[in-house]
Amino acid sequence: MSTYRLEQLLRPRSIAVVGGSPREKSLGRAVLKNIRTAGFTGAISLVNSRYPAIDGTISVKAFADLSSPPDLVVICVPPVSVPSVVAEAGARGAAAAIIITAGLGHGSSSLADACERSARAAGLRLLGPNCLGVLVPGVKLNASFASSMPLAGDLAVVSQSGAIAAGMVEWASQRTVGFSAIVSIGDQLDVDFGDLLEFFAFDRATRAVLLYVESVKDARKFMSAARAAARTKPVVVVKSGRHAAAARAAATHTGAMAGSDAVYDAAFRRAGLLRVLDLGELFDAAETLGRVKTVAGKRLAILTNGGGTGVLAIDRLLDFGGIAAELSEDIRARLDRILPATWSKSNPVDIIGDADAVRYEKALELLASDSANDAVLVINVPTALASATDTASAVTDFSEKRREKDGVPKPLFSVWLGSGGSVSEIFDRAKIPHYPTETDAVRGFMHLVRHSEAATAMMEAPPSLPENFAPDMSTARRVVMAAISQTRDWLDPLEVVELFDAYAIPIARTAFAATPEEAEKVCASLLTNGQKVAVKVVSRDIVHKSDVGGVRLNLSSPMEVRRATEEMFATVKAARPQARIIGVSLHPMIVRPAARELIAGIADDDTFGPVVLFGHGGTAVEAIDDKALALPPLDLKLAYELINQTRVSRLLRAYRNVPPVNINEIALVLVKLAQLVADVPEIRELDINPLLADDKGVLALDARVAVAKVVPKFAGHGHPRLAIRPYPKEWERHVRIGESWRLLIRPVRPEDEHLVHAFFERVSPEDLRLRFFAPVKEFSHVFIARLTQLDYARAIAFVAIDEANHEMVGGVRLHADANYYAGEYAILLRSDVKGRGLGWKLMNLIIEYAQAEGLKRIKGQILRENSAMLRMCRELGFNIVDDPDDPGSCVAVLSLSAEKKHS
Repeated sequence: MSTYRLEQLLRPRSIAVVGGSPREKSLGRAVLKNIRTAGFTGAISLVNSRYPAIDGTISVKAFADLSSPPDLVVICVPPVSVPSVVAEAGARGAAAAIIITAGLGHGSSSLADACERSARAAGLRLLGPNCLGVLVPGVKLNASFASSMPLAGDLAVVSQSGAIAAGMVEWASQRTVGFSAIVSIGDQLDVDFGDLLEFFAFDRATRAVLLYVESVKDARKFMSAARAAARTKPVVVVKSGRHAAAARAAATHTGAMAGSDAVYDAAFRRAGLLRVLDLGELFDAAETLGRVKTVAGKRLAILTNGGGTGVLAIDRLLDFGGIAAELSEDIRARLDRILPATWSKSNPVDIIGDADAVRYEKALELLASDSANDAVLVINVPTALASATDTASAVTDFSEKRREKDGVPKPLFSVWLGSGGSVSEIFDRAKIPHYPTETDAVRGFMHLVRHSEAATAMMEAPPSLPENFAPDMSTARRVVMAAISQTRDWLDPLEVVELFDAYAIPIARTAFAATPEEAEKVCASLLTNGQKVAVKVVSRDIVHKSDVGGVRLNLSSPMEVRRATEEMFATVKAARPQARIIGVSLHPMIVRPAARELIAGIADDDTFGPVVLFGHGGTAVEAIDDKALALPPLDLKLAYELINQTRVSRLLRAYRNVPPVNINEIALVLVKLAQLVADVPEIRELDINPLLADDKGVLALDARVAVAKVVPKFAGHGHPRLAIRPYPKEWERHVRIGESWRLLIRPVRPEDEHLVHAFFERVSPEDLRLRFFAPVKEFSHVFIARLTQLDYARAIAFVAIDEANHEMVGGVRLHADANYYAGEYAILLRSDVKGRGLGWKLMNLIIEYAQAEGLKRIKGQILRENSAMLRMCRELGFNIVDDPDDPGSCVAVLSLSAEKKHS
């Protein structure tokens, strides 16, 4: 993420427009006119070597002729001229540029590449090329060729498509929904989704973000920024190309099932984004989020004068996962007293077709006061018996009264079927979201519900893994690297068993035989107690064995095994003459009548890297196409969510005389697979099909593993292939202070909430005040969750645990800025262990970590009265300076270099 100079891009003090002509349809002229018409208050310059002036604005011939460097340059020249303009703007000291021009090409030696290299050298931020531009109504900026300027508001729009951005502008011109910014990013040469999500996440003028996505350029950057933004405000995304074919044919069932859009869907879900399917839904989201800040739950009450529309609304509510609110007994009785005897007596509250404005307002007043619901949807069907306009006015009048009385009244949503512009204007003025149909309204309500649920889920502490799970990473790496050293793409069956054993993934025993005679001998140990065996061809050139006659099942004697092997060799050789047949693998036929056949594995996505797949397995796996995906790493909570997204999850419960599956064992397998691909990035694809599951546990019957040398998918530090940086186990340290104090210092985990809470209980109020700069009375779940649930791509926190009693005795944390240039640290020790050297250990560790991450400096804010901390920082080489914003504190700054070492 980099918010470097984005302030100048979105809130410039001066603008220079390059290009254009006096022609009416000239792009540069249109942009210049928009900037002036919007009322931009800063300096506006025109750089144009062909025309001395356009529409009264005097031009200069070159950037060198400008009196001062502009904050923002808007480039509207032909493609071939863009690189030289970018170079000149950078040389003049401009901060940011919008390249509206299209047709710059892609890749090495293109015009776009030349622009990128010049801009990077000069520190010039680029938006575009091939974009609509930027509109920021709050600062009267319209640096675009959009046809109109929207109202100021608190919704930010980031669109990869200029047409979609223009559509949002036009839609907004018909409503009173306002925007904090509308940004068209085009080809994302520099500024991309990640940068803008980072900016808007901490922008006080923005309450929610709407995204139109065609593709993500840097998945790790996107995921980190999206997760940070979604923790603070709703982020709604619509992505095109949902049904685009996968980019390549996959070699495993897992790979074939993990389509590109399914991976995007998994990524959006993991980041806490609200995905919508089309522009209609995106506009609904804008309508809702632009007017309603939050909703407490998903219980919706519906007030209507038409029973059929109310029932349809309830149907859609249940379809979308909402809850039809019950009426409390008190409210039901009070409604009975004011409504006709024929009213519905339940939700939806049908107040009959002759309902007038007074009846609507009285019923709405009662429903809005009912604690049994979280929001109210008011529906009006036009009749000749009452005025739809009067009824709308009554609803808005009631809303205004409640707002004056309660400050933040219960959310209201409205549908006036077939209403005209006058009704829309009434609801617009009252800032009540209104929709053309009941489906649109219910969907809008559920957008708020889903955001609330996502925000809550991101604050939950997942259950920890069993303490006895200790994977043998060295064995796993040895097995995989041996295959790669032999230039093999696939592990053989015995290697797969060894790999799975290293991570305690249950798999059926396997034997290997090179010849039919050897197969006859080897199978004897498997044919015990009446058991039968399966024989499968082993060839590094054949992935799907059954397709070429390479699988024989239910063999009951050594002679059968020998004959089957001989016949198999002949059949496979005839089907695939070029295939190198190494031998056969022998497997016991597993009989588990109540077992469900599942599939689990790892697929490799071109954008997001490894993804975990789970679903319905068996021979018809691709035809059934019942699967769900998740980005690693996983914890048990995420694994359970992955399982529950599939249809087959319903078959895992008990039914008839079939006992329920041990779902915990399935979840464990998924977590172990995610850990395996994190530990061994050389694993490219992994396929377990079927994975048998019943009440006794799970067992992999057949598995394939593809391997390859690591080609880093993401630049910078951290895992070379995972879009979400996993728990940094390599930073765990066992240390000793003095002769007997032994500590484990490790990165914090989400499940450490109880550990951190107990730690705070033993820190004195004075030490807490010195750390948090104010008295601290209690530590809520949300507060501690923010400390323990970190995105390791942008922050780290180390906890020091006494190995004798497993109690936390201290902690230190570091949060890098968006540009990953500097980081801010904080440290706190348990009050009863101060003075023993732990603070020194933790500070040295955070300095070491910052150096390893490539940060250039770290700093910390310290109260002037905290003499012990100031003394330690001086001894560590920090420079202590005054805090310009707080006379009661100072700032400790340490410049870092690769050579700097503290002991």
